[in-house]
Amino acid sequence: MCGIVGYIGKQDATSILVDGLNRLEYRGYDSAGVALFKDNEIDVVKTVGKLADLEELVADEQPSGTIGIGHTRWATHGKPSTPNAHPHTSASGKFVVVHNGIIENYVELKEELQEKGYHFESETDTEVIPHLIEENYTGDLEETVRQVVAKLEGSYALAILSTEEPDKLIVVREDSPLIIGLGDDEYYIASDIPAILEYTDEVYILNDGEMGVITRETIDLSTVDGKPVEKEVFEVDWDPGMAEKAGYDHFMLKEIHEQPEALSQCLAGRLDTTDISLDDVNLTADELKQYDRIQVIACGTAYNSGLVGKYAIEKLARIPVEVYIGSEYRYRDPIIDDRTLVIVVSQSGETADTLAALREAQDKGAKVIAICNVVGSTIPREADEVLYLQAGPEIAVASTKAYITMLMAFYMLAIYFGRAKDLLADEDSRRLITALKALPKQTQQLIDENEDKIKALASEFANQENSFFIGRSIDNAVAIEGALKLKEISYIHAESYAAGELKHGTLALIEEGVPVVALATQESVLDKTLSNVKEVKARGGVVTGVTLAGEREIEDLDYRIEIPETEELLTSILAVVPLQLLAYYVAVERGCDVDQPRNLAKSVTVE
Repeated sequence: MCGIVGYIGKQDATSILVDGLNRLEYRGYDSAGVALFKDNEIDVVKTVGKLADLEELVADEQPSGTIGIGHTRWATHGKPSTPNAHPHTSASGKFVVVHNGIIENYVELKEELQEKGYHFESETDTEVIPHLIEENYTGDLEETVRQVVAKLEGSYALAILSTEEPDKLIVVREDSPLIIGLGDDEYYIASDIPAILEYTDEVYILNDGEMGVITRETIDLSTVDGKPVEKEVFEVDWDPGMAEKAGYDHFMLKEIHEQPEALSQCLAGRLDTTDISLDDVNLTADELKQYDRIQVIACGTAYNSGLVGKYAIEKLARIPVEVYIGSEYRYRDPIIDDRTLVIVVSQSGETADTLAALREAQDKGAKVIAICNVVGSTIPREADEVLYLQAGPEIAVASTKAYITMLMAFYMLAIYFGRAKDLLADEDSRRLITALKALPKQTQQLIDENEDKIKALASEFANQENSFFIGRSIDNAVAIEGALKLKEISYIHAESYAAGELKHGTLALIEEGVPVVALATQESVLDKTLSNVKEVKARGGVVTGVTLAGEREIEDLDYRIEIPETEELLTSILAVVPLQLLAYYVAVERGCDVDQPRNLAKSVTVE
């Protein structure tokens, strides 16, 4: 969940490192630092707090050099503090390391080093690495790093500098993302593409167990056990401006407004009149017919998209779908056979728990489809098939456009499966595809017509400490995502419940003035939802209803947000947008850090 940036070349590295770290703020962090090589010494500057604090220190101390590494840390081992911040140095100061991931056997390694007289300045797992390099240094940094990483258990992306070999930068990856950007006699490293996109659009993406030895003129790629690696250059087609705020106050608001375009891009080239064309998913009709159940595995918002996907696939393809939290999947001894299809979902493609579950499923013989946004990331590379979201870079920690395109991906898969199994007639497929095509414009209409209203409504929530979201059928799945959005960026306690469960305990929590968001877009259960709203109103709850345009059966609402009419199965894409806007404006009203909510990170690359 931390961020790594590095540079080796002809330019002063300071501004490149700080700029790159700023572009990785969305990953979440609580401290930051840089290390720069100059005059056979490595200057390390680091501090707890925001990057602005690091920039002040850099301005005061004026470190410089043409080789450097930088890091933003999100605390795992040890509280946020300057000693715990990266980079970490060896006892002599000759070896400097930044690290993403977790070293699981660090206690054992630390005790061994302490017995040899090494003193530790931090509480981190990372500090064992520079000490190990110093202890094992053979006069050949590359060979020493190979020996050291063989001792490490866990996940890591490493960047290493040494005064012993001052014109060299070494990087290693195992279960934590790392890329190398290519320039003209200069090279960049980063944990994520946006960090270096301003400088290059050509990168090498390292796989697990690979390392790079980088000088100003060359890159030597190999496995950690010394086998040479030939790798194709990956060309990034993102415009650098796509990762900037473009005049919006926050990335999250920008990304909410980008959702109509994201939906269009997700659909581009994939719709015919009656059929879905998924060229990336090589599943024949005969293969699909052999599966008698599907398992969806994901975490957080991606998991919530799977709840909607369950409804869509079961309705259109009549295949039972189970949705599992990635962090729990491996520990329940999952039942898989050759008639089970697994779908894993991850915005970043680096979510550690989801990646581990993917590997578990494959080890048990399952075929795995990945739904992912980041091209070339680990999960789609390891999956058997991949459906890319094509949503563009998402910077805010709270996912919006990735979530909405995940829903679109599930709808396309549901239609694709239904057609392959001969369960979806031409007429029904044509109707659904026509509705899918209309969703981007309807989403834009929804934002245009409701944003000011929702902004005003936010003041009703801002002073509350508890809130509830209710719905039935697909609305229940959307309510879960709406509650997550509110709690993760506004810090208001928000719970979602299947509306029919209110009388089984939850009504005890409803009292005068408590805000309740009731999703009521499903005509098939509208009368039931109506009775649940009345239950809430009778106990003093303040109800905001999300309804279809023109629906007036539910009259007893304090506030109403209308979404454009669409197919009942597809309402989730439209219904979630006002919930995203509500969470955003409530967070702004409360003065919260919208793009970087406390204790959270964008890409969860550790368990």
